[in-house]
Amino acid sequence: MPDMLRRKFVIQGQVQGVGFRPFVYRIALDNGVTGTVSNTSEGVFIEAQGVPDAVERFGRDLHDKLPPLAQVVSRTEHDLPAVDGEETFVIVASTGGSGNTVLISADVATCADCLSDMADPANPRYLYPFTNCTNCGPRYTITRAIPYDRSQTSMACFPLCASCRAEYENPLDRRFHAQPNACPVCGPQVWLTTADGAEVCRHTEAVRQTAKALSKGALAAIKGLGGFHLACDATSEAAVTALRTRKNRWGKPLAVMVPDVETARQLATVTEAEAATMQGRERPIVLCRALENTPLAAQVMPDTHHVGIMLPYTPLHHVLFGFLREFSSGQVPALVMTSGNMSSEPIALGNREALRRLAGIADIFLLHNRDILIRTDDSVLRVHPGTRERQFFRRARGFTPAPVFLEGEGPCVLGAGPELKNTLCYTRGAQAFVSQHIGDMQNLETYGFYQEIAEHMAAVLQVRPQAVVRDLHPDYLSTRFAEEYGQRHGVPVLTLQHHYAHIHSVLAENRYEGPALGLALDGTGYGEDGTIWGGELLYVDTVELEHERVGQLALMPLPGGEAAIREPWRIAQGLLWNLGVHEPDTRQWTWWESFAQAASFLPQVLERRINTPMTSSCGRLFDAVAAMLGVCHTVTYEGQAAIMLEKIQDFSVTEGYGCPVLTDVQPAVLDTHTLFMQAYLDWCMEVPASVIARRFHLGLIRGAADLAAMAAEVLGIHSVGLSGGVMQNRTVSIELPEALRVRGLTPLVHGHLPPNDGCISLGQAAWGRKMLL
Repeated sequence: MPDMLRRKFVIQGQVQGVGFRPFVYRIALDNGVTGTVSNTSEGVFIEAQGVPDAVERFGRDLHDKLPPLAQVVSRTEHDLPAVDGEETFVIVASTGGSGNTVLISADVATCADCLSDMADPANPRYLYPFTNCTNCGPRYTITRAIPYDRSQTSMACFPLCASCRAEYENPLDRRFHAQPNACPVCGPQVWLTTADGAEVCRHTEAVRQTAKALSKGALAAIKGLGGFHLACDATSEAAVTALRTRKNRWGKPLAVMVPDVETARQLATVTEAEAATMQGRERPIVLCRALENTPLAAQVMPDTHHVGIMLPYTPLHHVLFGFLREFSSGQVPALVMTSGNMSSEPIALGNREALRRLAGIADIFLLHNRDILIRTDDSVLRVHPGTRERQFFRRARGFTPAPVFLEGEGPCVLGAGPELKNTLCYTRGAQAFVSQHIGDMQNLETYGFYQEIAEHMAAVLQVRPQAVVRDLHPDYLSTRFAEEYGQRHGVPVLTLQHHYAHIHSVLAENRYEGPALGLALDGTGYGEDGTIWGGELLYVDTVELEHERVGQLALMPLPGGEAAIREPWRIAQGLLWNLGVHEPDTRQWTWWESFAQAASFLPQVLERRINTPMTSSCGRLFDAVAAMLGVCHTVTYEGQAAIMLEKIQDFSVTEGYGCPVLTDVQPAVLDTHTLFMQAYLDWCMEVPASVIARRFHLGLIRGAADLAAMAAEVLGIHSVGLSGGVMQNRTVSIELPEALRVRGLTPLVHGHLPPNDGCISLGQAAWGRKMLL
């Protein structure tokens, strides 16, 4: 008998719920080795025994032939004594334990094999809206705990029928240990109700009747993967307007779902990179430039030329669009699919909750009985032309809870996040786990959602933070949570200013170590000096943990405080007041007719400094220019004025306004007063708003790059992190990095998280982790 070699492999990463064990079983058979494979909270344990050449081939296959959804973070191996008499390779039962190092798989769009099953009338899963296999289907949203086994998911209450059990237990079947595995006999079911909960019909007919009602202008609440969608015909002006009216969501763009890329191209220009992203297993909402003659209702995206498009990612969506084509009557099959909530509330999760919260919006409800355990909105991103780099606006379904990999091992720290666009973050070893988008922490419903996710992530990751980091602002709900958490668990509560957290975040994403500059171009954040920051050039050293504000935008007033953020005309008039323009000159101010009484009273507020904080906010500067030009006087959602200002640019303009850097003060000041005054003088001379908008963008970009370059030369630094909500402006996000490169600097940008406040928790956690080392 030849000498036998037995080798143990420990694989850590995204290796549960992705078909990893049957993959190991198959390559064991292929290579003629015996042994075992098992899931544990430490990863996948493999023992392979055979002649040395066979074990070596097995090890190579273990690296080269991974399943499509698997992601290996670490692999260790060592030899063991051979086991006499072993004849087979066996998949053994999962085991638990503490110190979990497994990565949880995100939810995955329906695969081609399952779509084939659903399209075959002879297949038991024909048109079954919960079809899945090891390579697709729900993961994170149905998972209670690790190891990822059926008993730990919301599928535990659906006992497998004999046929599904045979698939589930056959290592050579693609549904082997597919935890959500089900069929019409044993799995979840779908039904249609009216808004008062009265059942209309069940099963496939329920989906068919939903499609028919949508084609006739109805509004539907549809239970999805991570919560409910509100849906309507995206080509019907009446239906979309009704949805906006009932949901009380005006202006902010609505996402659209279409059956395939070919249909998407009937609505928008879709590049190959955008199409590839749209069709990826994550199936995010991808921002694409709408066609000039797009059949979409104008109310889908009234403030921008870009529309967010996504493709079906659940079997239910595919069945729905199959029926929708029957009722479209030659129209493009496109549905608005927006979060099932009232504005500012979390997405609805359960059937009873949805009927209670959405009855005033939806006419019909398409429900099912597979529980959603974790609320998760759709992810939103854009693909930059040329570079094909992704930029997130919202990171959630399909991407969370995949980690951001950090430089070096470190203790567990919890980043509590900001108030707006909140996420929270736990670090574990060399990984940072940022939650899905939670939302604006301005009501108790969202705060409850936040607490759910904080508890769930800690349990699934099996971590206990040694510190928690909060924002400097004393009144945020996340600040309250951090303080209570620290007191309850006896761990220190650290504080990091909002914009430093932005820069620590982008540096952490790029695994950058050492001193760097950071341009934090943002809305508003509580500053270290008690003022409102938002346009900052920061020095940050991630090794020495030093930071300093070395530059800023010129200060401007916010007359009325929060009221000025809602009514940007106040900022425009306040800035003009500070620049010595106390009343209209050659032209009447664009806001005067609508706000004459308040505008005439504003000088008293400004003169006496009544509730008029000063800010360096870059976002508020965009608001002021948009209001001055008459583009937007009041906002209904964050960033609206800037979006509308960017939309009107005349890109034939190549010269921007001057925006000098004032170095005779500390910190240095980017003279955005001069920038604004040039825009105002052009407006007085009736230069077209489109030209002024472009000159403003160009001037600001050049000025910000000059500010960074001057500081870089003095400090001997060449890397500049770019973060903050203004970096979501398409023009700024493309042209500012290039302006830095022209000046010999290396821009560092976000690729895993959005540059808006959704990245704050990562910056907090990364900094806090260093503080404990």
